[in-house]
Amino acid sequence: MVELKNVSFRYGNEETQVDNENCLRDVSLSVKTGEFVLLTGPSGCGKTTILRLINGLIPQFYPGEVIGDILIDGEETKDKELYDTALKVGTVFQNPRTQFYNVDTTGELAFGCENRGLSEKEIYTRIDKTVAHFHMEKLMDRSIFHLSDGEKQKIACASVDVSDPDIILLDEPSANLDYDATLLLREMIVQWKAAGKTIIAAEHRIAYLWDIIDRAVIMRDGRIVRELVGSEKDGLTPDELYSMGLRTTMTESPSDIQKDTFRKEDTPITLKKFRFSYRGKKQPIVNIPLLQLAEGEITAIVGANGAGKTSLLNCLCGLEKHCKGKLQYKGKNYGRKARRKLCFMVMQDTGNQLFTESVLDEVLISLPKNTVHEKEKALELLQSLDLSDYTDRHPQSLSGGQKQRLAIACALASGRKILLLDEPTSGLDYAHMQETSALLQKLRDMGTTILVVTHDSELIHACCGRSISL
Repeated sequence: MVELKNVSFRYGNEETQVDNENCLRDVSLSVKTGEFVLLTGPSGCGKTTILRLINGLIPQFYPGEVIGDILIDGEETKDKELYDTALKVGTVFQNPRTQFYNVDTTGELAFGCENRGLSEKEIYTRIDKTVAHFHMEKLMDRSIFHLSDGEKQKIACASVDVSDPDIILLDEPSANLDYDATLLLREMIVQWKAAGKTIIAAEHRIAYLWDIIDRAVIMRDGRIVRELVGSEKDGLTPDELYSMGLRTTMTESPSDIQKDTFRKEDTPITLKKFRFSYRGKKQPIVNIPLLQLAEGEITAIVGANGAGKTSLLNCLCGLEKHCKGKLQYKGKNYGRKARRKLCFMVMQDTGNQLFTESVLDEVLISLPKNTVHEKEKALELLQSLDLSDYTDRHPQSLSGGQKQRLAIACALASGRKILLLDEPTSGLDYAHMQETSALLQKLRDMGTTILVVTHDSELIHACCGRSISL
């Protein structure tokens, strides 16, 4: 059993903040052995903080003041070493790269078991079982660096499964997964539940979990505001879900959403002979002889993890030096270097493109030189993305969803003509997903061409007029 008794927490590095995002205020929560509990609510409401308290990262890794008791099977966790807690608790983080210790996938699956001193035979038996259960044969014996973010998420989940803990914590586990991979994750969770595992998941995309959870715990501003069980959970209408800030409970594959790729009346942006393969690989990950995109429209790029969606965006904005191909825009051909000034990319892991000491400075460095009233312009952009309360915060201290919105603010500030977004709603709640959709539509109406790599069916319905399947 997992118990939080009257727990309050403030992160030590944010003590000066009036509104301490992600803090907890007098939270009491009990999760029975074998129970599956969903934590959901707006970005920054404290879901991840609860997981960090349970797995011991707070206060061992994230310092701060903890008030109250955190118990696992009746034992207090605050004073335990992380390696002791890890024997009982396994965690899949929102960014799987933060939990990798090996450069190859098979080694990563073996790592936890090796630390426990299991025999080589036992380790390989466990790995073979996990790989077979979750159809991951094609991911074995591969470099971690050559996996898509969705594939990395699969490896992170599998490494927890191989270690076989009693309690499994999931922090936005579906954020980077395609539709089929999300269904495989669901199967993995069903098997964990059937094996008697205690599961606690922090999620915005709740559709694939809704019918298998035992309880939904809704949080806001560091407090538990409502718990849903049984008929109360299952009887909610879409309007009731949206009023609570929750996403849809209906599953839908993005590939099944009917959208035109290109229409006769569209003004074309033409890609010619785009071809790219990773060094040492003969098979190209991007191979597009000819493709027309609709200028001034929002086009969704959908497809399975590893299909080349992110690689295509990297090629378009000139990040891949060895990509061959030309982009034709308004009668002019753009090579790789020229495309850097034409396109702006919001990466999937937005932490990799945030460099300054404050949120405001991050937007300011993205504004074109000689911008008039640049500070006022930057503050206006931050306000439009619900970030005006965090102007002095360090960008890396923001939640995953807040980092996404900050990166989009930088993209807007740059004024580039073609905007590329890689999973822009992967960490966003319903309200901020709708805000992002509205912003993209506003940019489209201003003449910006937008390409969105996404697994988010709700976002496609909300704002994408065209769709390309890779």
